[in-house]
Amino acid sequence: MSVLVRISNGALSSQGLPHVLNPAPATEQVGATLVFEGIVRANEQGRAIRALSYEAYEPMATNSLTDLARDILCKHALIAITVEHSRGEVLAGERSFRLAIHSAHRKEALAAMDEFIDRMKRDVPIWKSPIYI
Repeated sequence: MSVLVRISNGALSSQGLPHVLNPAPATEQVGATLVFEGIVRANEQGRAIRALSYEAYEPMATNSLTDLARDILCKHALIAITVEHSRGEVLAGERSFRLAIHSAHRKEALAAMDEFIDRMKRDVPIWKSPIYI
C-alpha cells in the first residue's frame, strides 16, 4: 500500500505522475486504476472566469491530504493512491486536481474516489477564488 501526495504551483501537467500509471507496490494485484482530473470550468457561479486561484495552508494541506489518503486506502482496502493538487493560478481549461486510485477491484476504487473527493473538499485547507474576466 502506498500514498503519494504533491501540491505544486500552477496547472498540473497533462502527463501526470509516473506513479499514476505504474504503482510501485503489488502491481500484479492491481485490477482497477481510476483517474479523476479536475479541470477549471470557464464559469463560476454563473459568471465567466479567466482562472481560479488556489491557496493552500502548508504544510497542513499536504499533511491533511496524506492522512485522508491513508484513511481511504485502509478503509477501502486499496493498493495505492496518488493525489496532486494545484496552488496558485490555474487557467480555465487546465487541470487543478488529479486523484489516481489503484485497487484489486473497481467497486472499492469507485467508492473510495467519491468519498475522497467529498472529504477533501470539506476538510483539507485548500481554497479557491475565481478570477473573473
